[in-house]
Amino acid sequence: MVLRVLVVDDQPAVASLHGLFVAGHAACEVVGSAGSGPDAVAAVTDLRPDLVLLDVHLPGFSGLDALRAVRADAGIVQPEVIAVTAARDVDTVRTARLMGVQHYLVKPFTASELHARIDDVLAERRSSAAMEGSLNQRGVDAVLRPVTRRPLPKGLSRPTLDLVRTALDDLRSASAAEVADHLGLSRVSCRRYLEHLADDGECVRTLDYSTAGRPSTRYTLATPPA
Repeated sequence: MVLRVLVVDDQPAVASLHGLFVAGHAACEVVGSAGSGPDAVAAVTDLRPDLVLLDVHLPGFSGLDALRAVRADAGIVQPEVIAVTAARDVDTVRTARLMGVQHYLVKPFTASELHARIDDVLAERRSSAAMEGSLNQRGVDAVLRPVTRRPLPKGLSRPTLDLVRTALDDLRSASAAEVADHLGLSRVSCRRYLEHLADDGECVRTLDYSTAGRPSTRYTLATPPA
């Protein structure tokens, strides 16, 4: 899966830097840039990007106004949006959230911070693809899971956790290596998510002694109470 990314920023040097950050992610390609609100709307319409890095303070009209115009046009293929801005006020953040912005990066930020948000977008897309069609109760719960649950440990993200949980549901019982192969993620990362699920009581650890050498840990989703 490769994300086609549009970079929107009114400062050419910043747009160029953010473009380099995006190009440094193996699952992304930069398809264009825009430096104003009107240009951003036109670029989304013409280029049909999967993801937009959207600055808020733009000439012409704001990034949020540009997003409002995009969301109101049923003929535009709707992209994912990561807000990248120096704006920190509550109203801006709340408005962005209400308009479907799931990720918000305050400038300045590093390439690794942006890549983490991009990984979340990729995980959300894979999770949505895995849940196409009718959902069982666990799938419904995953989609509607409230964000007020206890914070995740540093370095873990909710979309990737949902993806690992769904993979474990598909595989019934699996090791971290098997989940990693199933999702195309790293084994170390999957083990961290599986251990978090086990610590929360959402899955059960068992030791598999049938493997050569030291036993491997297998994870099975806990059966929800009746």
